Amino acid sequence: MEKNQPIGVFDSGLGGVSVLRELVALMPNENYIYFGDSVNAPYGTKSDSEIMELSDDVMENLVNQGCKAIVIGCNTITGVAAKRLRAEYPKLIIVATEPAVKPAVAAAPKGKILVMATTATLRSKRFMSLVDRFGGDAEIISCPCPGLMEFVERGEIYSENLRQYLTEKITSVGGMDADCAVLGCTHYPFVKGMIQEVLGDKVKIFDGAPGIARQLKRKLKAYDLINDSGKKGKIHWENSLNNPELLRLSEKLLNLQ
Repeated sequence: MEKNQPIGVFDSGLGGVSVLRELVALMPNENYIYFGDSVNAPYGTKSDSEIMELSDDVMENLVNQGCKAIVIGCNTITGVAAKRLRAEYPKLIIVATEPAVKPAVAAAPKGKILVMATTATLRSKRFMSLVDRFGGDAEIISCPCPGLMEFVERGEIYSENLRQYLTEKITSVGGMDADCAVLGCTHYPFVKGMIQEVLGDKVKIFDGAPGIARQLKRKLKAYDLINDSGKKGKIHWENSLNNPELLRLSEKLLNLQ
């Protein structure tokens, strides 16, 4: 592996851009390839076997492009396929996302923690293990949000329809009085502003993306693979839907404050 080889980031669609945003902020000299599998989105409602097959295809594509490390920018893929992908590519740095349950519980050890995620993430053994390890005395409220990623995929990140959707989903699981909220899907940080409005300013919202970026940097440093060229890196955008509008939206989301 060479230091100037790219880092691959992939997701079922555009959600992983929230992870890429943190990676670029922390490691601006790195080169990145972002692959969004929008033609097969959403993954969160698919079977585990479908998710594994799709993930295998994307991994092979990124490995063939010479990526020195891979970031799974999707909690659903992490929960279903990360263990298998690491076994298939034992010499490759693979960093995976997971819901930020641990820091949320640390912030409210006996409180109510609302975890918003896809159905597949919430049913995964990885998520259940996460709750077993770090849930402690907190009340973990699972809030499946089928359909929320589609708001982001069409660029609808602040609207009355979105507000109504979020209110209905959160109310249905009894989560309106939560102490903390965990964004368990990488699409959800793009609608964080609306989630905050629905829940109120007193609720602290946790996003795992900054921790993922720090973890990757540690691993790259350990293997002496940090790009030290001093030049600003480039991002190469790919999407299975081959829609120029999606690529433009990806760049817009990357620069969203």
